[in-house]
Amino acid sequence: MTLALSRRTVLLAGTAALIARPAIAEATTHTVEMLNKDPEDAKQRMVFKPAFLMVNPGDTVQFVSADKGHNSEVIDDMIPEGAEGWKGRINDDVEVTLDTPGFYGYKCTPHVGTGMVGLIVVQGDGMMDNLEAAQKVKHRGQSKKRFEALWEMAEEAGVMSA
Repeated sequence: MTLALSRRTVLLAGTAALIARPAIAEATTHTVEMLNKDPEDAKQRMVFKPAFLMVNPGDTVQFVSADKGHNSEVIDDMIPEGAEGWKGRINDDVEVTLDTPGFYGYKCTPHVGTGMVGLIVVQGDGMMDNLEAAQKVKHRGQSKKRFEALWEMAEEAGVMSA
């Protein structure tokens, strides 16, 4: 017995299979450069570029030591409960995969006083759980002003009222 299928039947079956298959979200890698000065504003020194990121769970953030003398390290109390932190070594690139939704504050250890800090928001269920705790963390020197600007960016991005 031979089974004869029309071209239309094969196309419809293939289309139905594609529709029925769940979409798989691919993780993205984001790059943050660690710089002595902002290439777009030479007055801004000791910066992460970009300093504010919104990512999805499973995304990776790669901190690239574009200029020597920097690292990236999570700030105590500015990470969601149960999330894994990181502490990169000076002059080394570091990659971090962020799986837990929430707010992650980070710094360059030698330059935190000059304002070399950043904020990552991992979107998803539970994202707001550590917002209040993260905002209560006290910062010194220029980091205080930079975090004010970062919180404003988060507000403008619409994540503060999610």
